[in-house]
Amino acid sequence: MAAATQQARPGRIDWSTWLPKERGTLCFVMREGRILLIEKKRGLGAGKVNGPGGRIEPGETPEQAAIRETQEEIGITPQGIDWAGELHFQFRDGYSLHCTVYRAGDFHGELIETAEAKPFWHSVEDLPYHRMWSDDEHWMPRLLAGERFRGWFEFDGDRMEWFRMEAA
Repeated sequence: MAAATQQARPGRIDWSTWLPKERGTLCFVMREGRILLIEKKRGLGAGKVNGPGGRIEPGETPEQAAIRETQEEIGITPQGIDWAGELHFQFRDGYSLHCTVYRAGDFHGELIETAEAKPFWHSVEDLPYHRMWSDDEHWMPRLLAGERFRGWFEFDGDRMEWFRMEAA
């Protein structure tokens, strides 16, 4: 099976008129050459490694949702939160998601494991991409480098079929 590649064609989706069914966030705390990741226990991406995050509730800003979701999933409050990028996901089954990504340089509180997530620190030098969504290897290096980015991804289940990345 061929790996998904960035192509000149726009994929199967007309991104100019695309609207997501849901909006969510991800928040990555980074310090001293390490990044705080989670093993997702349930919901979208269960069994995969990712950052804390989830759906934006009515009346919340994406930043407020990123902080709340991090508190709920792993018990800490990220500090110095900064917008890093946005990701657009379209799945063949019809599910679609717009995800706002944040980075944070510190946090308050004590890390805890919850029914949703098991947190762990990992070196930024050798991320466990084999345990992550396949799109992560295209935008995580930009996140780690402090860049701002936008990405569009088309998936069939867990398999990425097409993507496009650009600087924001």
